[in-house]
Amino acid sequence: MLYWLLFERLHTSFGPLRLFGYVTFRAAFASLTALLLCIVLGPWLIGRLRRFQIQQYIGEHAPASHKRKAGTPTMGGVLIIISIVIPTLLYTNLRSPYPWVAIFGLVSFGAIGFLDDYIKVTRRRNLGLTAKMKFSLQVLAAFLVGVQLVVLHAAGQYSTAMNVPFFKQIKPDLLIDSLLDSPYTYPLAFIFFFGFLVVVLVGSANAVNLTDGLDGLATGLMIIAAGAITVLTYMGGHRDFALYLDLLRVPGGAELTIFCSAMTGACLGFLWWNAHPADIFMGDVGALALGAGLATVAVLIKQEILLLFIGGVYVIECLSVIIQVGGNRLFGKRLFLRSPLHHHFEELGWEESKIITRFWILGLVVALFALTTLKLR
Repeated sequence: MLYWLLFERLHTSFGPLRLFGYVTFRAAFASLTALLLCIVLGPWLIGRLRRFQIQQYIGEHAPASHKRKAGTPTMGGVLIIISIVIPTLLYTNLRSPYPWVAIFGLVSFGAIGFLDDYIKVTRRRNLGLTAKMKFSLQVLAAFLVGVQLVVLHAAGQYSTAMNVPFFKQIKPDLLIDSLLDSPYTYPLAFIFFFGFLVVVLVGSANAVNLTDGLDGLATGLMIIAAGAITVLTYMGGHRDFALYLDLLRVPGGAELTIFCSAMTGACLGFLWWNAHPADIFMGDVGALALGAGLATVAVLIKQEILLLFIGGVYVIECLSVIIQVGGNRLFGKRLFLRSPLHHHFEELGWEESKIITRFWILGLVVALFALTTLKLR
């Protein structure tokens, strides 16, 4: 909106407005705007949530130390989503389709989380949607993202190939071109493509949701992950950088830098209120939205595999749950004292603040490693 008004319409009349033509300038302003929105609107939202008794309910199987968190306002993810969407709409070139796809991924999964949180609040318990219903809605949202990508692919605006860390020449195609040689194999190719999208988006959304168990843990890790993906969006959308690093370039994809910068700023602002001891929790509405938003951007810029490194701690947390459940069902034994992994360390006697800080450090290490792979290829 501001890009169209200040740059396309007014920069010829007032020279300094040419700055709005630079992605980096608009990304910085988007991040600052998102940060300020979260900090300024935080007290108002916390007050409203307390007034309407929209609060966290602690499950009976939660660690004993979490009982004191009962009554803390939740569903703060609504503030995060607003603080991402508004700057994105203000500072991006809205003619580019990519920010719209990213916003859809963010908001659609956020809506599922909102419904889940709303049921928890109204029923005054820590159980919302059934697992089957929640998963079905997430698959539907991922499918709709895939439909948009297929439309862009048909219009020549999106490539279904993807980058592979450490290898420059290997760029596999998600639609598997060899299968498309015959119309009889079309269904198989699209099943693979949509199945892959479901794994990436649903997996990412739930990995962030599982990690959201300590004050500021998931928020701080998202600041790191969103910051790393911001760098990748800029590199992949910039002609010279993409050529130098031999990346699959996404023409116009640099506009996603604004979306990712807004995500970074929104999480930074939310951490102001979510830091230990938290004044507000993001809830499923925030965790699912952030995980899906991050994954949608990774799919758009062709860095689906690198997402595993960027969100390395989220992946570890998710795997700890899978291993715990699988081990208990197959062998009747639990590998961890409690899952997800951060609860295991709580049971070992680690202070919550120590767990959070050390997980942030690990998140920063794996994110930096992910960025180094751009050159180590």
